[in-house]
Amino acid sequence: MSRYAAARIYALPESLDELVGPTSGAVTLPRHIDWGPHYEYDLADEADLLLMYERVIREAQTAADLRSHLNADLVRRHWADLFLPAPARRAWQARFLELAPAAAAA
Repeated sequence: MSRYAAARIYALPESLDELVGPTSGAVTLPRHIDWGPHYEYDLADEADLLLMYERVIREAQTAADLRSHLNADLVRRHWADLFLPAPARRAWQARFLELAPAAAAA
């Protein structure tokens, strides 16, 4: 794990239900979240959706960033498939027990 990932403070929403971002179509993230080459994420493409969610969870600066770009149902459905830094995953799972592996198996 990088020192950046270990030291970073990850933005968290108060509730998963406040995540009301898009569930379809194409999304271009703001530069403060995705500073690489201009890229449009096609939410119908699972690889694009996972990549976008990973970037938003890793790089969001505020809960408003999360609310704008993530959708609660999609987070729940794809949580286990997201490749996230361990501190980010732990923070989200500590706040939202339903995302923890034990909850998913139940």
